Amino acid sequence: MTEPWWTPESLARRLPNLETRTRLLKALRRRFEDWGFVEVETPILQVCPGMEAHLRVFETMLEDAFGDARNARFLHTSPEFAMKKLLVAGLPKIFQFARVFRNGETSATHHPEFTMLEWYRAGADYAALMDDCAALLAEAAEASGRRQVAFRGVSCALDAEPERLTVAAAFDRFAGIDLMGALADQDAAEPDPAALAAEARRIGIFVSPADRWEDVFFKVMLDRVEPELGRGRPTVLCDYPVCQAALSRRKPGEPRLAERFELYVAGVELANGFSELTDAAEQERRFRADAALKRRLYATEVPIDRDFLDALAFGMPGSAGIALGFDRLAMLCCGAESLEAVLWAPVR
Repeated sequence: MTEPWWTPESLARRLPNLETRTRLLKALRRRFEDWGFVEVETPILQVCPGMEAHLRVFETMLEDAFGDARNARFLHTSPEFAMKKLLVAGLPKIFQFARVFRNGETSATHHPEFTMLEWYRAGADYAALMDDCAALLAEAAEASGRRQVAFRGVSCALDAEPERLTVAAAFDRFAGIDLMGALADQDAAEPDPAALAAEARRIGIFVSPADRWEDVFFKVMLDRVEPELGRGRPTVLCDYPVCQAALSRRKPGEPRLAERFELYVAGVELANGFSELTDAAEQERRFRADAALKRRLYATEVPIDRDFLDALAFGMPGSAGIALGFDRLAMLCCGAESLEAVLWAPVR
């Protein structure tokens, strides 16, 4: 049986980690204040929790004082939509330490309720966020007193200058796959998987006839690419295929790619950032494609946030935004083996 988290003995074991977590929180908040950011708070309850097809969400009901009006609401998976509305309202630099919720996610590096550090810069692109990440990792190393971190045998100098590596270059280096060739001229939300599947089978990765392009892509990522990222120094993995664009804009001059990146330290994915898509019509098309995929794969759906699309149409400035898993960063800075070791009170 798992020991209760509230015993004095359990807390005593975690307390050094929790003290480090508090120092990290203060140091990162101070850094954003020095950069001229405004700290904001947005509601956890939302009409739409986020449109990612593979995320499972928590649903509840919003009632009026008499219990007559009942409207579905969700615990957000990210404060993204609400924070972007604040960009439209005129705030140029904002950040938030948000409690976010994702159902069906419990492992050493996943928890159903966790803390996400999310920030946005108006008038910037994803390259500015890459610079932010390098500065924040150095700040975390200083605050925690741990410049060298490790997870499951992979070590990384937290304050080293991150390597910037495109997804295509990573596929070539670690899997021997020509990703751009596998994309060919595909510009679709769901490219034909045949070419990429053939390459995956060639290097010994099992591919089912039913696998979609995305399925094959993630099999290669998980088996060959991700374990090699963030070794020795952090890795910024950038320029994703446009079918993995999420809420990012296309890369100028290369319509098959999107201006999206992920940050890895010691093999752990820490952050996901974009040059933000501001085209409301294109965003609605992507949302509808995500909703259709969620219905097809999981026989479930969430409503589209029409208010968010209205805000984009009203005029969201060119911006860059990113979400960083604060609990994962704390775990690495404490030398812990799981998120629970850095949580004051885990969900069980």
